[in-house]
Amino acid sequence: MAIDLTALRAHFPSLDHGLAFFDGPGGTQTPRPVADAITATLTGPLSNRGTVSPSELNAERAVAEFRAAYADLLDVPARGIVHGRSATQLTYDFSRHLAKSWEEGDEIVLSRLDHDCNVRPWVQAAGRAGVTVRWIEIDGETAELDLDSYERALSPRTRLVAVTAASNVLGTKPPLRRIADLAHEVGALVYADGVHYAAHHLVDVPALGADLFVCSPYKFLGPHCGVLAAAPELLETLRPDKLLPSPDTVPERFEFGTLPYEILAGATAAVDFLATMDPGPGVTRRERLAHSLSSLHEHEQALRTRLEEGLRALGDAVTVHSKAADRTPTLLMTLHGRDAREAQVHLAARGVLAPAGSFYAYEPFAALKLEDPALRVGLAPYNTAEDVDRLLDGLSSFLRA
Repeated sequence: MAIDLTALRAHFPSLDHGLAFFDGPGGTQTPRPVADAITATLTGPLSNRGTVSPSELNAERAVAEFRAAYADLLDVPARGIVHGRSATQLTYDFSRHLAKSWEEGDEIVLSRLDHDCNVRPWVQAAGRAGVTVRWIEIDGETAELDLDSYERALSPRTRLVAVTAASNVLGTKPPLRRIADLAHEVGALVYADGVHYAAHHLVDVPALGADLFVCSPYKFLGPHCGVLAAAPELLETLRPDKLLPSPDTVPERFEFGTLPYEILAGATAAVDFLATMDPGPGVTRRERLAHSLSSLHEHEQALRTRLEEGLRALGDAVTVHSKAADRTPTLLMTLHGRDAREAQVHLAARGVLAPAGSFYAYEPFAALKLEDPALRVGLAPYNTAEDVDRLLDGLSSFLRA
């Protein structure tokens, strides 16, 4: 079980520029099959959806294939796949949809580990509805969620628990199934931010226990958009504000305006590309995805080990804040007495892209009193051992300067 890295990298025109990309948590590079799918759809023929002309049928096919692809990727029915411009837009939309049923005195539970995409929409919706916000805290020693604080936050009035499946800065993967089971015991829904998680693991939304799960294809080789997955039966209970003539069927009732068919085609192509990385003997796309993403996990974990060993060799000059036992290959670090943005510039001059900042992770930075900016290094499918060594050499030369 192994990915042919040379063959994989040949599909990425951007890699011809000689850059080593460690900015995957903010968005990955795009393989040519994804760009080709976008181009082919745009140049059509293409028109609004319908059942008469070839251009209408092409639009219908782009939508149907998108829903089928993300049903396979996330293990939900195709009718449970909702397209959005971004995960942030989808979360704002669904915060409004869900808050329609909230009453003053109700409560929601949010996580200090989360990207602000899965915090501020809920805080603002709660404020409008007169709903109390309670918090799951972070253990400063382990960079993991404090589940004791979670159990204290839950009550019979809890209507929603919003939590990440994996932190975009620390890589921490909280025990989502346990969190979901406890939420369901008090009758609460679970909204999971899977943006970072889906970039590194095969997703099984029912197994994770999430009622609603959001991800972003551009974090796993696709175009810029968002996808929300849920059971169609749950979506049937939600009534969004919408235009009177627009469809009232699920999932179309949540998709406002004309869909970007070319983006849907590119997002579908990204799933197909993931399934071909190391498909194994799989017959279905889901089986091929499982084999490929298992191989990807092994590849990224090996690179993470190499990176962590190299960072330890740099001694006390580097503090790595990613400490959870279960985490993605994403490391957040600060450099003793040095500005992380200066390190970013130093590395970029050497063809290594590793961004500095707080990455919309307002709550984790505040809770852990992390320096802003910090340096974030995230591994992606196309990274190599040579990339890791270039990064380590660049950091070493920066720290010596």
